[in-house]
Parts: sequence; structure tokens; C-alpha cells
Amino acid sequence: MARKPPRPELSEAREQGLHNIGEASALAGVSAKMIRHYESIGLIPEAARTFAGYRLYSDADVHRLQFIKRARTLGFSIKQIEALLSLWDDRSRASADVKRLAKVHAAELAQRIEEMQAMQRTLETLARRCHGDNRPDCPILDDLAKSA
Repeated sequence: MARKPPRPELSEAREQGLHNIGEASALAGVSAKMIRHYESIGLIPEAARTFAGYRLYSDADVHRLQFIKRARTLGFSIKQIEALLSLWDDRSRASADVKRLAKVHAAELAQRIEEMQAMQRTLETLARRCHGDNRPDCPILDDLAKSA
């Protein structure tokens, strides 16, 4: 049975270019809480640990966190990010697969934008119809009270 190498002290880990969770968080621009979450759902590999149990992250882990953050900034879901990471990890991937995923997401965003613009127009119309004075009657509340 092969023995695991002994866990390093934090100072030894830093000499090896590893980062604790606070440093990884600062470098990636992702909160420590999110790093732990991404680890728990498998978006990043389970962190190595120091002798005292502190998580350790490599530069590759930080780069992966930056990738995830950028994908989240572009509105990709966790499921979509899993697919993107799988494609990123697969050096023999077809770029057409990546493009297809991006185009599907762009179409979903366009649909959501249209829906939100319709909501905005409805609210603006209701607000114009409301007198906004001391009277109790209000077209906004009347509209909200309607059955769907």
C-alpha cells in the first residue's frame, strides 16, 4: 500500500508556489465561500491540505477559478460552466462544440432581455397611469391584484 506524502506546513507550501484560500480568493477575484462551493460541486478539484488542514491551491487552480468567474460574469449557469470546463480540459475538443454552447447561451440571454424589456414597458405604462398623489386608488396595485 502506497503511503501519502506528508502534508506540508503552510510555509513549505508557499515555497512550492501554493496559495491558501485567502490568497487564491484574492488572485482569482472569487470569495473563499464560493471557492469552497465550487470545490464541493466538483468545478475545481479537491484542495490539497497543509498539516494543519488549511486548503492549498496551485496556480492552475487559480486559473480555473478565474475561468469560472469569467463564465459566471457572462451569465453561464453552473451546468453550462461544467460543460465549458470539460471542453477546456479536453485538448482534442472541437471548437464548434464551444461555439454551439456560446450561441445557445446568447440566444437564451436575448430571450431573457426581451422578457425583461416587456416587463419594463408594462411597469412604465402602469407608472404613467398612476397619479402618484394622496389618492388611494392606484392602477399599479389594481394591475398586480388581477388574476393571471
